[in-house]
Amino acid sequence: MRASAIEFRLRMVIMVALVVLGFWAPWIESLDLGRRISLLEWLALEASRAGLLRFTYASPAVIGIAMALAALGAILRVWGAAYLGYDIVHHGAMQGGAVMADGPYRFVRNPLYLGGWCMMGAMACLMPPSGALVAMTLLTVCYLRLILAEEAFLTRELGEPYRAYVRAAPRLLPRLRGSLPPAGHKANWGIALLTELNAIGVLFIFAVLSWLYDYELMLKAILVIFGLSLIVRAAMPRAGAKPNPA
Repeated sequence: MRASAIEFRLRMVIMVALVVLGFWAPWIESLDLGRRISLLEWLALEASRAGLLRFTYASPAVIGIAMALAALGAILRVWGAAYLGYDIVHHGAMQGGAVMADGPYRFVRNPLYLGGWCMMGAMACLMPPSGALVAMTLLTVCYLRLILAEEAFLTRELGEPYRAYVRAAPRLLPRLRGSLPPAGHKANWGIALLTELNAIGVLFIFAVLSWLYDYELMLKAILVIFGLSLIVRAAMPRAGAKPNPA
């Protein structure tokens, strides 16, 4: 059930492949559910057909849900990256050092994975329904495999301090009140904003462009933001890994 080392190293490639699958899977054209209509439109239509909301209200409501997912994803990604650091977040191998118990890590053990899931959930709203279902299912399985692999690695590396952290912080459902005292790590917000440009961009796209109801334009904007984020990451200076594994 745990992810292998090669899966961890290629996790970004896997995420990109899931996005491509969600938008352009070969079966989409042949399924009624997956006709070239976005999940946003489909949900609004189904809500209106079921008599839950008139379409004029259902569409903004669904957009609001997608925007909330994008906002939660951006907050968790930036907040987590600010404490964990660029080199740990995007390192090709698992890192072991000292237990991270600052920022969002006081409330949940895997804020970056949770934020990534929310960000993908927002993007899935632009996918055809069948593509969104497959992409989100595979993403959930992939993230769980990565989490289990990291937890096993950190347990071996850190021993009882990490076991105590596991008992104090939930895996994916955050506690509203952290039971851990701050460990004293400082956040680097500037680096976090740059390295999580993709999550911030997805939030901006939903906050601004979704009200134009031009989902093809939103998809193009997401592709542009992703390209810019790759350029920024390539330009980031590399430093030694910091002891912030969790």
